[in-house]
Amino acid sequence: MRSARSLLAATAVLALAAGLSACSGSTPRSNAAPNAPKVDGTVTVFAAASLKESFTALGKRFEAAYPGTRVTFNFGGSSALAQSIVAGAPADVFAAASPATMKTVTDAKLTGGDPTVFVRNTLEIAVAKGNPKHITGLKDLGGVKTALCAKEVPCGAAAAAALKAAGVELTPATYEQDVKGALTKVELGEVDASLVYRTDVKVDAAKIDGVDFPEAAQAVNDYPIAALAKAPNANGAAAFLGYVGSADARRVLTEAGFQTP
Repeated sequence: MRSARSLLAATAVLALAAGLSACSGSTPRSNAAPNAPKVDGTVTVFAAASLKESFTALGKRFEAAYPGTRVTFNFGGSSALAQSIVAGAPADVFAAASPATMKTVTDAKLTGGDPTVFVRNTLEIAVAKGNPKHITGLKDLGGVKTALCAKEVPCGAAAAAALKAAGVELTPATYEQDVKGALTKVELGEVDASLVYRTDVKVDAAKIDGVDFPEAAQAVNDYPIAALAKAPNANGAAAFLGYVGSADARRVLTEAGFQTP
């Protein structure tokens, strides 16, 4: 029953949070209460592409905290991931890059509880090292080849909001299905600029530069996370959510450039 699942999830989250509260910078150790639900097996997480590096790190730390667990990830555009979940793809946790894409899953009544916003993200203009086109803001993108995320994915919706706020009409050279695709176009020199998340610019700082612009404040994306109602590993899903909300995980996420809610 859903009520029983919710109770188990709440118990696991509380137990994990208590165990992690004593951990500061080191890999957390499992200190769950003796009567807490057993956490083992594979935990399958569908997550927005912009979470790839930070969630991969969190997955390793989670596995260390719970010997016998394995975290597998499916990273991609949030809208495509949401549609996959609605179509029946098996997953335990969904972390989206916008409430709108999470709503696709909640409207289908496929979350095990209310989603929680755990981080926020803002946009930057990604350019080649040294900024050879001397791009200073959104107004400059009309004169260069630019990549945008597709309008249906969160980074594309955020880009549209920022461009509207700036009063800039832009016909991009390409629309990409997720933020990593838009970033890769700049890395390969196929475009001069792309609108991507600040976190992705930080991860790729050895290859690209980032240009801040004031209209980014009009397009901040909230990232919600939820356990799924049909999670094959319900105990693992609850424990992973508990870890993502811990101080240890917040440190990893903020160091990656995400903002706390």
